Amino acid sequence: MELKDALAARRSYYAISAESPVSDKEIKEIVDFAVLRVPSAFNSQSARLALLLGKHHDRFWEIVREALRKLMAEDSFAPTDGKISSFKAGRGTVLFYEDQEVIADLQRDYPRYKDSFTAYSLHSAGMHQLAVWVMLREAGLGASLQHYGNLVEAEAAKEWKLPASWRLIAQMPFGKPLSEPAPKDRKPLSELSFMFA
Repeated sequence: MELKDALAARRSYYAISAESPVSDKEIKEIVDFAVLRVPSAFNSQSARLALLLGKHHDRFWEIVREALRKLMAEDSFAPTDGKISSFKAGRGTVLFYEDQEVIADLQRDYPRYKDSFTAYSLHSAGMHQLAVWVMLREAGLGASLQHYGNLVEAEAAKEWKLPASWRLIAQMPFGKPLSEPAPKDRKPLSELSFMFA
């Protein structure tokens, strides 16, 4: 698949199953390739990616479910519960972290850029997310990007014995697509892209 085609095929897939057209080893190779090849400001390499499969994937989405249940009224929880179940139905989840110790070291070593390193870290995190998302799609898997980190970061760190300095930026549940996403509305290109020559 050409890169343009792979980028065009990348969509948010919410209806997924635990089946996979590729092995778990190949999925791990995708995650490893991204973490080794995606650039970072000052070559900081602050990204930390955790691939959860099997019972670990299931446990993560139960942690999210429990956290959300505490915040919501029971009579309005059903739609959220359904959404969490759809993520849990997948093959696995990639957790995207940024190591705050790395960022703090850069802020100390390069004080002129101190206020920018958090943004630089998020730029790199976004590139990691896109790279994994596109490669998963290219491998025949569907994924979506979720943001429950503020609710479950501490519990996830405890569950998988992760360093406290790792900030959970995003979560990507993935699996075999069960249906195609609906067409997406796009703003006119004239409002989005400009050239001055």
